[in-house]
Amino acid sequence: MTDYGPALSGDWELDPAHTRIGFSARHAMVTTVRGSFNDVVGRFHGDLEDMTRSHAEVTLQVASIDTRNQQRDDHLRSPDFFDVERFPEIRFVSTNIEEVEDNAFMVTGNLTIRDITRPVTLPIELIGVQTDPTGALRAGFEGSRRINRRDFGLQWNVPLDAGGVLVSERISLEFEISAVKRDEGKDEGKDEGEQG
Repeated sequence: MTDYGPALSGDWELDPAHTRIGFSARHAMVTTVRGSFNDVVGRFHGDLEDMTRSHAEVTLQVASIDTRNQQRDDHLRSPDFFDVERFPEIRFVSTNIEEVEDNAFMVTGNLTIRDITRPVTLPIELIGVQTDPTGALRAGFEGSRRINRRDFGLQWNVPLDAGGVLVSERISLEFEISAVKRDEGKDEGKDEGEQG
């Protein structure tokens, strides 16, 4: 069991300001383009005593895609790729979380892009758990996984004269996550106040 087991148990929310969920793809067979989604919402429940009780979910607003190029971002939002008007969200919901080594997890779940849902397994490493200057308990995670974008309906491409294609079909997903533990005492007090 991870050294952080007791601290990890409980409910956590992703901190969007310190979380990057991004991707990288080969462009024109010679360079790598990186991007990320700036609007991220996620939460997870950790229970290292009984991992079957652990679960996670993350939702990305596709319109928040950012590759540092407005023309490229607009093309990615268009029907050629993500078709934001019809499919505004990318969603991941876990079905199983397994601790495979100390501080290392395999998170299996359903990834939905353009209303196409497929199972994926994401290797996630726990970087550490610390109390931040505000007194909040914060956990950091990192991971990456390659997927084939065509599996999710992202099929647009252009063949190159010298062979190959403009945009690689294999995409690397990249996760740099900062999560803050929910203060159960404050939540309980808030609920009691609302009920009273």
